Amino acid sequence: MAIMMSLRRTAPAALVACTALLLPLAPAAGAADRPGPRSTEEAVSGVLDGIRQDPARLDAFLRAMPKGGDLHNHLSGAVSTELLIRLAAQDGLCIDSVTLASATGPCQGTLRPAGDALAEGEFRTQVIRAWSMQDFTPGPESGHDHFFATFGKFGEASWRHPGTMLAEVTDTMAAQHQSYLETMLTPSSVGVAKLAAEVGFDTDFAALRQKLLADGRMQALVDGARTDLDTALAEYQATEQCGTAQARPGCAVTVRVQSQASRASTPARVFAQLLLGMELASQDERFVAVNLVQPEDYQSSLDNYQLQMEMLDFLRPLYPKAHISLHAGELVPGLVKPADLAFHIRQAVLTGHAERIGHGVDVTHEDDSAELLRTLAERKVLVEVPLTSNAQILQVEGQQHPFPLYRKYGVPTALATDDPGVERIDITHEYVRAAQTYGLGYAELKDLARNSLEYGFVAGRSLWRDRDGFKPVPECQGRTLGAENPTPKCAALLAASPKAALEWKQEGAFRAFEASVLHLK
Repeated sequence: MAIMMSLRRTAPAALVACTALLLPLAPAAGAADRPGPRSTEEAVSGVLDGIRQDPARLDAFLRAMPKGGDLHNHLSGAVSTELLIRLAAQDGLCIDSVTLASATGPCQGTLRPAGDALAEGEFRTQVIRAWSMQDFTPGPESGHDHFFATFGKFGEASWRHPGTMLAEVTDTMAAQHQSYLETMLTPSSVGVAKLAAEVGFDTDFAALRQKLLADGRMQALVDGARTDLDTALAEYQATEQCGTAQARPGCAVTVRVQSQASRASTPARVFAQLLLGMELASQDERFVAVNLVQPEDYQSSLDNYQLQMEMLDFLRPLYPKAHISLHAGELVPGLVKPADLAFHIRQAVLTGHAERIGHGVDVTHEDDSAELLRTLAERKVLVEVPLTSNAQILQVEGQQHPFPLYRKYGVPTALATDDPGVERIDITHEYVRAAQTYGLGYAELKDLARNSLEYGFVAGRSLWRDRDGFKPVPECQGRTLGAENPTPKCAALLAASPKAALEWKQEGAFRAFEASVLHLK
């Protein structure tokens, strides 16, 4: 499902609430009102530096700060476990009291009604722990194995109500001052698997593509995916009451979808899923990209990695509207043999044409990693960095994480959540983690937020001349960025470009946030 929402301006009440939240964070009386020769941004940076070791105040500061978009997000893993339990109960599903996996009825034997998990108690606690990383401590079961096992356990509860799930996710984002989401879904999953099985695989990709497109079978899947989107959109709008006086905050979040292919599946199915995603991105602007999901360390993923990059190499020139973002380098020593750490990121970019990569944790183990880092910087390949996900799944965090190395080499980065429902976190948690662990200042955090819009796949020209320094295009010079009264030429750009409009809106949100921090109005 992909949903395109129109932009709405933040309600005045929200700004008042933001200001009230930040009042305790301001410096001593008078200091903020008279920043002297320092710029407003420098003054706000001073506030952040003064509260960096105060967890509650740092959280409040970063929760209120505009944080752009989330570019690495799986919808089923983003929704809260509590909502999944409610949906399971609503749909009359069962939960196995032994495996804690959701299942269809009848609920008998070891299968208990999912509604039993609605009440506080040991069973509910067990389900939450099994369906998420809540209270998880590595032991016989690793964080990697527990994390990926959650999807199979709540899977039966997670596919019937995508609109309701998206509503919760976007409401959470809006509350944290984010305005853009790219979420990953598997369109027409049953139909594309059936088509792939019927057609089979052929190493002649051109011939295979023609077989899949023949007789309108692939187009039928495209049409079905778009219809599924429309159904999900109707559920979403009803849940959020979009377009009414009671519209919920999530209605203001612009949403796009990445079509995901299951990399551990057969080559026939992976190619068919990638082709479907490319066709969707060419026919419907709500579908913007393709991605490869499932653990990168599964043997089938490893065995077929190069083949899958070659599939993308073949498809990319045929579908210029389709973007590519790939999970790559979500590996560590010991999880796979050393040879498998040496090339995944490089192949994702050079052969798979990835414009962004997710995780990129094993970059220092790649052959000639310094040269690879320079290539990523030169090509402006953004790395989506989900710090908590990497800590929970791979046990990579702190100075062992390559995040500072990417920044040192000038590789663009953006913070992301990955699966915040499973991880039991939100995007503010990631900004807090970055500020505390890596000592990032306000200007650096601000640029991470800007990157999350600039490198988003939403259509349109950018507000920025280039991706170095965030200087506005000529049409938008001469007025305060984010102002209500852009120049006529700038207004025309904002009207024509959803991306530029999002970026302009965020600049205005930065100004409002900084004013509230410094008690300016």
